[in-house]
Amino acid sequence: MSSVRPGFARDDWNTRYAQKELVWTAEPNRLFATETASLEPGRALDLACGEGRNAVWLAEQGWHVTGVDFSDVALAKAAELAASRGVHVDWVVADVLEYEPEPRAFDLVAMLYLQLPREELLHAVRSAVGAVAPGGTLLVLAHDTTNLTAGYGGPKDASVLYTAADLVPELLELEVERAEAVGRSVPLEDGEAIALDAFVRAHRLR
Repeated sequence: MSSVRPGFARDDWNTRYAQKELVWTAEPNRLFATETASLEPGRALDLACGEGRNAVWLAEQGWHVTGVDFSDVALAKAAELAASRGVHVDWVVADVLEYEPEPRAFDLVAMLYLQLPREELLHAVRSAVGAVAPGGTLLVLAHDTTNLTAGYGGPKDASVLYTAADLVPELLELEVERAEAVGRSVPLEDGEAIALDAFVRAHRLR
C-alpha cells in the first residue's frame, strides 16, 4: 500500500499512517480476497503491504505470509492487527526497490496499489515475478491510467499510473491468465462511484 512516488517518501508515509487508527479498512481488498480464495495456502509475499490488511487476511486463511513495506509505522500497525486477529505474519521493513525476495519461493506474490514511475515500477514487477514459485500465482492490482479520466479517486499524477498491458512484457516467465481494467465500487454519501483498476493475474507453470 505504501508507494514511493515522487515527493512522497518514507517519512511522508509514516506521518500519514500515524495520523489515524487505520488509513484503510482492516478488511482485505474484495477482488484480492475473491482471487485468492480458491488457492491452496502456502507461502505468500505481500509487497508494499502497508497496514497489512491483505497479509493478515491471508494468514487467517492458513498462509505463511511475509509482508514488506518501507514504513515502520505502517508495519507496527500491521503487527497490532495481526495480533488482534490471532495470526502471525513475518513483517519486513524494506523498500520494495531494494528488497530481494527469495527466488521462486512463494506460492503467491501480491503487489497491490504500488504506484511508481515506470522504471521503478518495472523493477518491482521483475522482482515480484522472480519470487513466484513453480505453480505459484502473481496478483497485481493498481490504480489504472484510465481512472484519471473515466474513474473515481486515486492518484492524479499520471506518471505513477499504468495499465495491465504495461506489465505484460515483464511477465514472459509466467502464464498470464488475466490482464485488464476492472471496476471497483466506491461508496459515497449519496450513492457510489466506480474506480478503474489495473488487474493482472499470472502463474508460473514450472
